Amino acid sequence: MTTISDPSVGTTNQSFRLAMLLNDTRYRSLTFQFIALVAIIAFMAFVGGNLVRNLAEAGLNISYKFLGEPAGYDINQRPIEYDSQSSHGRAAIVGLLNTLIVAVLACITATVIGVVAGVLRLSNNWLVSKIMSFYVEIFRNVPVLIWILIIFSIMINALPGPREFKGDTPSASMILFDTVAVTNRGVFVPSPEFSNSFASTEEVPVTSTGMDWLLILAALVLSWIVATRVSQWASKTQEETGIRPKTWHMRLAIWAVPLAGVLLFLGLTWNIPELKGFNFKGGLQIRGSLLALWFALAIYTGAFIAENVRAGIMAISKGQTEAAGALGLRPNLIMSLVVLPQALRVIIPPLISQYLNITKNSSLAIAVGYMDVTGTLGGITLLQTGRAIETILLLMLFYLTVSLLISAVMNVFNNRMKLKER
Repeated sequence: MTTISDPSVGTTNQSFRLAMLLNDTRYRSLTFQFIALVAIIAFMAFVGGNLVRNLAEAGLNISYKFLGEPAGYDINQRPIEYDSQSSHGRAAIVGLLNTLIVAVLACITATVIGVVAGVLRLSNNWLVSKIMSFYVEIFRNVPVLIWILIIFSIMINALPGPREFKGDTPSASMILFDTVAVTNRGVFVPSPEFSNSFASTEEVPVTSTGMDWLLILAALVLSWIVATRVSQWASKTQEETGIRPKTWHMRLAIWAVPLAGVLLFLGLTWNIPELKGFNFKGGLQIRGSLLALWFALAIYTGAFIAENVRAGIMAISKGQTEAAGALGLRPNLIMSLVVLPQALRVIIPPLISQYLNITKNSSLAIAVGYMDVTGTLGGITLLQTGRAIETILLLMLFYLTVSLLISAVMNVFNNRMKLKER
């Protein structure tokens, strides 16, 4: 004889009663989740109400009108047009873009450095392996702020000044066919200009430069979509016939032809930097503060990524390597075609945390005078307006949004790399 101890068993047709919210396992977990949600909402409402009440008693109010007031300060690295008469809101946007620029550059560079160092640390060459181990242990055990200051100091003191490029026998010269100047004030590189702007008419209520770059971005997105379709077609053909068609020439044309057509339509030219007076004029100046922050974050985080890569590779059975070697694959092909694709399933989850750390560590930019969103909105704007609560809330919202976007994108990529069970 069987005794039914679970109320959810054999009670399919039983009428609902309030006691079932706690006694029935079908509803108990939902009941506890609802109670927890109500408690959290009540707590947040209490904290928010308490904050508003205290601010009212102190004669303060939360207002973001200051974002429309003139900023009154300059920003050295400006990805968009800005001057001291621009608003605090535009200053915050400039700082936000500066943060995104250094974060993206550092994430890409740190990934390359980390993958190379992680693979070489497992090399059979004793010297190479020890050098990579030395790199990992040195960089990850010293605070990133110190590396930022060290690299910035080296760039200021070791690189030549603009005056050393002058004279009949200059001690320094430009590189890459006299198009790039590396100085202690930064790196001057050619900047693209468009002689036939896409939005040069008055009917278009946006800047011509913005529309030009949007057109280039649209061409790249279209190329990516078509290239993805071609890769899917090649994979489907391989599954059906066992032979994968060569698509490299098709993908090359898909990427090159639309981009070349757009650049030709826009009339792309290059503004080469030239030494005029006491500094270089023209081109694009990449300041030393940006380079120091970029390289420091990349090298520091690359040491952690290297350990993630090493752990991911070691998680793959040696039988995979031995089987690939028995098929006649060379060691470099074994690593790139067999080991690393499987190791990505182990590498990607901790890699997300490293990308988030890069984004948050970029707030140390103020140490070398690079005006990121923390230096503009959370620094000068806060001091000038006294709106501490408003600026801090905006900073929290920005970093939270960027972190969630990075996590979402990487989680999508991680799901695609997971093993597909039948």
